[in-house]
Amino acid sequence: MKNKILLAASVLLLSTACSTNPITGKKEFNIVSNEQLFPAAFAEYNTFLSQNKVITGTAQSQMVERVGVKIRQAAEKYYASKGLSNLLEGYKWEYKLVDDKAINAWCMPGGKIVVYNGILPVTKDEAGLATVMGHEVAHALANHGAQRMSASQAQAIGAAGLALATSGQSAERQEMFQQYYGIGSQVGVMLPFSRSHESEADQIGLTLMAIAGYNPDNAITFWQRMSAQSGGGSTPEILSTHPSDATRIANIKKLAPQAKSEASKLGVKFN
Repeated sequence: MKNKILLAASVLLLSTACSTNPITGKKEFNIVSNEQLFPAAFAEYNTFLSQNKVITGTAQSQMVERVGVKIRQAAEKYYASKGLSNLLEGYKWEYKLVDDKAINAWCMPGGKIVVYNGILPVTKDEAGLATVMGHEVAHALANHGAQRMSASQAQAIGAAGLALATSGQSAERQEMFQQYYGIGSQVGVMLPFSRSHESEADQIGLTLMAIAGYNPDNAITFWQRMSAQSGGGSTPEILSTHPSDATRIANIKKLAPQAKSEASKLGVKFN
């Protein structure tokens, strides 16, 4: 009886946690609220900064701040145009350049951004940096962090449900079912879920950089440089959390005109 109650509760939780994301227009699964997520993200951000060397007072750090402010203003303008300004409540924007040779940048839920100086030789200029920062901010705006946490919790609930359903089987069969479930949920659900997030972040990020005044065509050349940096990538797309370089660049070429159109609605013009 307890098993049936637990399974029913799990199904109810998963089925009621689906809603439409107002910025992407797509269905999302999210059981983690910003009220829960932001304080933890802010604390983790402060811990990270205390443990790493933050670069200040240089031309590069000032560029990160300048581009970050423009992307934030673009997000605020974009959301206001759609009547969604309330979705940015609780954001505490911050932009830091960190001394790390990794080619990386990220934005935590709530607008906490870090750019590693190792990526600057690839971004080259403000437009390249706007591509990266727009993309990372887009992950936060689209609630991707919360969705991934929710998906991981759902994956764990599914494993627990499978364990209950097969509790009468032998230990060997239970282990076999769990292995099949783990592989199937990872390759069939979790990895495509992550790849879709990357594509969504590309689309939203292009719009943000365009509204910020940076021609989104520059995103194409940035990702071409990234592809050259990584040697084109060796991990098969189906086993990756990111789209292949070729897929990403092709998608961006298709999305750039749409980003320009969104920006033009808000008075931004490109030659």
